[in-house]
Amino acid sequence: MTTGLEPALDDALATLRANIAVFDGSYPDDTTAANVYPLRKAQNGIALGGNSGWTTGFWPGMYWLAWELTGDEQFRANAARYAEDFARRVRAEEDLDHHDLGFLFSLSLVASWRLTGNGDSRDAALEAAHILTRRFLEPAGIIQAWGDLNDPAQRGRTIIDSLMNTPLWTWAAQETGDERFTEMVRRHTEQLALHILREDDSTFHTFYWDAESGEPLRGGTEQGAADGSCWARGQAWGIYGFAMNYRHTGNRLLLDASRRCAGYFLAHLPDDSVPYWDLIFGDESGEPRDSSSGAIAVCGLDELASVVDDPEEAARYRAAAETIMSSLVEHYTPSEPADGAALLVHSVYDRPKSVGVDEGSLWGDYFFLEAIARRALPSEWRPYWEAPKKN
Repeated sequence: MTTGLEPALDDALATLRANIAVFDGSYPDDTTAANVYPLRKAQNGIALGGNSGWTTGFWPGMYWLAWELTGDEQFRANAARYAEDFARRVRAEEDLDHHDLGFLFSLSLVASWRLTGNGDSRDAALEAAHILTRRFLEPAGIIQAWGDLNDPAQRGRTIIDSLMNTPLWTWAAQETGDERFTEMVRRHTEQLALHILREDDSTFHTFYWDAESGEPLRGGTEQGAADGSCWARGQAWGIYGFAMNYRHTGNRLLLDASRRCAGYFLAHLPDDSVPYWDLIFGDESGEPRDSSSGAIAVCGLDELASVVDDPEEAARYRAAAETIMSSLVEHYTPSEPADGAALLVHSVYDRPKSVGVDEGSLWGDYFFLEAIARRALPSEWRPYWEAPKKN
């Protein structure tokens, strides 16, 4: 087990307990401000502290994890309270005009159904999966990430983060037997493996297709340093997302893509094994780190190790994950628990736009706690992203 994991877990759980009272059914913002989460900004007609944007699902996700880690009823009740609000959000179709429905509803509603058997959570999660199908573009075979489907600036554009949203469809296919979900997952993930992954094994953050002809057009970035650089969080999404979708589909193209993403990521880490926000930067750059990318990569390397056939290869990925995790625990956690605080510090949301730079982030916190859960829970435990195999 990772050195120092037990005290890190104790501190994380203490912070989560304190934050139940701090937020009391409301939602924190995407990132901290001076290392403390403010209430989520009012936006899109949704009030201060309301359920908007793409990151709120990480909040109940952490409480489901905390319940599994401890059996503490306080954590279960808090997660269930938020799950009810996510079911409401689906049915009201509030702020769902984007591809991040997997981030939102796998960690809130699918987790609720799997862990507690809540049928209303299941039904609402299936509604979310159907809403996401509206963004699947034929014949390009991809999910459009953002914006109105007729917006020429966004038409035919997807991003590497989408690999973490397709598992909502895999779960829906298992629940309903509707092969349309399975086919959309197959087509979208294959398109990303063929086009968002570059020849040198780095990744584009974003890629465009002609939505009418299906022709691949060009890659670029939204949050990386440059179109041709390698945004660290995107590369981490690639490790995890390609490996998980390989588990779901059996398409070895995705397994190869995950391996390639992992190799590039690990080859571009600095001395302490936690990446800078873009992998073009090194220890003399003066640029900020992104601990959240490190936490995602730990989970991704764990996932990749669990699906490769070669025990020696799996051991290499697990060893790399342990090295990153040890550094996160030692250097990137708060000195002590605090009300409204993050579990992981020194994260970056969007450096080019100066948003959430050197702060905590909801996704960083979630994946850090998932990484702990992968080490502390029984080996048969599977993440909420993964549809468990039916008997």
